[in-house]
Amino acid sequence: MRERVHAVVTSRRFQQLIVVVILVNAAALGLETVPTVAARHGATLKAIDHAALYVFVAELLAKVYAERARFLRDPWNIFDALIVAVALIPSSGGLSVLRSLRILRALRLVSVVPSLRRVVSALLRAMPGMSSIVVLLALVLYVAGVMATKLYGGAAPERFGSLPTSLFTLFQTMTGDDWGNIARDVMTLHPSAWIFFTAFILVSTFIVLNLFMAVVVSAMDDEAASERAEPRGLGDDSAASTRAILDELAALRREVAALRRDGVLDGPRQG
Repeated sequence: MRERVHAVVTSRRFQQLIVVVILVNAAALGLETVPTVAARHGATLKAIDHAALYVFVAELLAKVYAERARFLRDPWNIFDALIVAVALIPSSGGLSVLRSLRILRALRLVSVVPSLRRVVSALLRAMPGMSSIVVLLALVLYVAGVMATKLYGGAAPERFGSLPTSLFTLFQTMTGDDWGNIARDVMTLHPSAWIFFTAFILVSTFIVLNLFMAVVVSAMDDEAASERAEPRGLGDDSAASTRAILDELAALRREVAALRRDGVLDGPRQG
């Protein structure tokens, strides 16, 4: 019975059904934010929300029944359980703010769709390398912030009057948001300020931020390589049984080769 339930919850059609339920639930929660739609079809949208929640709870219970202790060893199962648990918390009284967290159920697409799951796994794998780049970027921002405060604090006090203001302005410059006007405001009194802004953008945007992309791409390549190295679509039990079958075939081949050497499998000799 457990094997049959496990086969159902891991089947392709069942996963496609869960994806459809997630998308419909996300669309219903989005329509609730439209006042005219909520006033006219509020009861229907609420019924869709409750039905989707029941489906998610039934899916989790089926997985717990089929996988038992293995359910807790899969991080994606824990992720799904936490999202569904948030939706089960009563959202009345002081906890009414939790109603807005129901949209978190749309994040279950990450655990259901394999391609999204690979992207998130690659991002998590890239975290150690990204932490070093974050420290480097923070150091560049701090050094540039101190320099900008001392050099241009008097020319543009609303942008570089203090260190926190300078850090925010430089972060805005790093993202490319209206940095041209920021530079022109300073260049009215400091014509050579373009050198500072050009050097800062080259270092922070075109070098440091591209390092983030390089680390993430490298992690995604490693994730794809590890997937290619594993048996496609097989779990631990299936992979172990496959290896056992291959070992038995290798043993049979050795026995056949030994019988041929002894002449046991030779046909009748022609006179």
